[in-house]
Amino acid sequence: MIRLKVTRMNCGGCARSVTRAVLGVDPNATVDIDLGGGIVSIASASDATRFADAVRSAGYGAEPLNAAA
Repeated sequence: MIRLKVTRMNCGGCARSVTRAVLGVDPNATVDIDLGGGIVSIASASDATRFADAVRSAGYGAEPLNAAA
């Protein structure tokens, strides 16, 4: 499970944008968003850095918390 700390994600529209960014990296990923905590959990075999880069490209701050499976 990959976890990202995402900043500037404040509403449902933001959550949808972040989800689209994640699915752009891996269309088969499972995405769970904790909007209040700013945490995005991703079930995928892809690299956490790729997801963080995609979320940043969508206009949000993103830092991997871990990349443990």
